[in-house]
Amino acid sequence: MVHFPVNHPARPLYRALAGLIGLYILVFGVWGVTQTWGEGLFARNSTWALGLRTNLGFSLVSIAFGLVLMIGASRRSNLGHYMNLTAGVIFLVTGVLMMSVLQTSANFLNFSMSTVIVSLLFGLVLLATGLYDKVGSSEHAEAEARHRRAAVPGGR
Repeated sequence: MVHFPVNHPARPLYRALAGLIGLYILVFGVWGVTQTWGEGLFARNSTWALGLRTNLGFSLVSIAFGLVLMIGASRRSNLGHYMNLTAGVIFLVTGVLMMSVLQTSANFLNFSMSTVIVSLLFGLVLLATGLYDKVGSSEHAEAEARHRRAAVPGGR
């Protein structure tokens, strides 16, 4: 059974990290749209925004993801928990897939190696924030604390 810590004491820090990543992605997307406006949606030019290569399609997707992450970070419910887990997996999978097509015509998001690295780092951080920002009732948190302190069968 999967175990997610409930009401972790560092939850505000993790939510702030997710919010900062969302803010960076949103600003990157807006800056990228201003840089690539008028070009093709999936153009393969050497347009850079905030240190990452982009095109209009990638910038528009970044705006949407940035908004979603900031909304998830601003909620005090488990919405952010599920959004961060999902976004973390999406960023990791996208980074690996785009790295595999980096020097081909299938690189429709115009990724560079620096974009792949940032995508993988953001994916790992978002996955970690998703693991530790679950919210629960005080009874649920107490039950979890009792479970953690209980002796493990077998004497270990």
